[in-house]
Amino acid sequence: MTIRPDRRAQVPTGPEPSARQLRLILISVSIALMAVIASVSGLNVAQTHLAVAFGASQGTVLWIINIYTLALASLLLPLGAIGDRWGRRTVLLAGLALFGVASAAGALAPNAELMLVARLVAGVGAAMIMPITLAVITSTFPEEQKGRAIGVWTGVGGSGGVVGLFLSAFLVDVASWRWLFALPVVLAGAAMVMTLRVVPNSVERSGHGFDVVGAVSSVVAVAGLIFALQEGPEHGWTDGPTLLGLMIGGLSVAVFVRWQLRLQDAALLDVRLFRERGLSAGSVILVTAFGVQAGIMVALLPFLQAVLGWSALVSSLAMLPMAVMLVVGAGLAPRVSGLIGARWTLAGGTALLGAGLVLLALLVAADGGYLAVLPGLLALGLGSGLVMTPSTEAITGALPQQKQGVASALNDVTRELGTALGVALLGALLSSGYRSAMSGASLDLSPDAAEAAGDGIANALEIANSPGAAGPELVRAAQESFVEGWQQAMWVGAAITAVLLVYVLVRGPRGTGGSEAAG
Repeated sequence: MTIRPDRRAQVPTGPEPSARQLRLILISVSIALMAVIASVSGLNVAQTHLAVAFGASQGTVLWIINIYTLALASLLLPLGAIGDRWGRRTVLLAGLALFGVASAAGALAPNAELMLVARLVAGVGAAMIMPITLAVITSTFPEEQKGRAIGVWTGVGGSGGVVGLFLSAFLVDVASWRWLFALPVVLAGAAMVMTLRVVPNSVERSGHGFDVVGAVSSVVAVAGLIFALQEGPEHGWTDGPTLLGLMIGGLSVAVFVRWQLRLQDAALLDVRLFRERGLSAGSVILVTAFGVQAGIMVALLPFLQAVLGWSALVSSLAMLPMAVMLVVGAGLAPRVSGLIGARWTLAGGTALLGAGLVLLALLVAADGGYLAVLPGLLALGLGSGLVMTPSTEAITGALPQQKQGVASALNDVTRELGTALGVALLGALLSSGYRSAMSGASLDLSPDAAEAAGDGIANALEIANSPGAAGPELVRAAQESFVEGWQQAMWVGAAITAVLLVYVLVRGPRGTGGSEAAG
């Protein structure tokens, strides 16, 4: 089923943008991207504040956080395609306006229900913004400058979560959780002003109707899988809603692929392109890199807060070196790729990811302090930056000019799926390792207290502070058990990156770019 193509669509004409205009375009889309990324992680530091303000359960609070990501991830592909047809600047401005208004509504929300609606609408706006920011770069920048521009975009996208977490923790400490929404509102407003002034509109001619079936099946597929990955760690993988999400997501993926093969050139996403080295390798690498990064965040925050005893603000500050190294790696990647080729750049970055995980597994200890984890964080940051830029180039380079909104959306979908997978997998390994170690600890606790302490280190520390509890012994056992679970998760992550390294060496893109076909 298709709708009639827009006969008015035209490929943009006019003079090439000047160097100054290109810089301003890059700044504009980077600000817009930062607004979206910062909003993903910002509310994590305010979970207890939200629960108290709205009298909400932990499940409701988690949905306030997760519904934004769910809407963002599931709508990326169709909204990226709409941006190609309706005009990238037009859709970007509409997305920024919707995102800004919804973020302001979240700051003023009087109850959990309206907050959920505000976050959902903000996610829709974010899905209009995120793929278009990259599509503007790939459709505007000359070929010789595209790699460096994508490196900047990648650095902002990869480090934005950590920066947003730090700024959010600062605002919660000095003001109120409602001020968390000031940052995305300000960023969206600044991006709108700059977009109106410097970003050119580009509309691609299409000889085919919009793929409605592909769009709907992609939304259901991504929403089902992301929902299952969010619910699984919290409620169990055999829980009814989790299994239903996996089933619906899996069936929708099958429907999507079959329909895309039927339509071929008229499809939303020609899945035959995954035969190319660039697209397939770039997607696999991004899923793994963002999975590792998200999994580290899940383990690192509790370690800094519960094991080292740091505040949320100091803990988020401690993660900034990893973000800085990611930006450095993303900036270096185009030059390194030009010197040694995309495959070896990706291999080097993947090796650094694995080395970082090994360092975190070997050096971390309950009494080791921050310096024990810093080398691993620096290696992870640099490795992430080196793989993300050429992987993004590989994905966007595999699709034609008129499909750059879809290409950018596919890049973003792999990021979101990787993030969800990393949180689910490494989070589950951390929890199971902690629980197993705590069950073997010799502690004088009642059965109920022992069960609660085994559920998580935060519970154990709370029990340790209660009257009559074996305080110091329980704290020490919980911290050591957390480190044991941490090590288990890191070793599994290192094994996954080792497999990825072999894949990159065998199937990685050739040459200095990422769009080469398989050969």
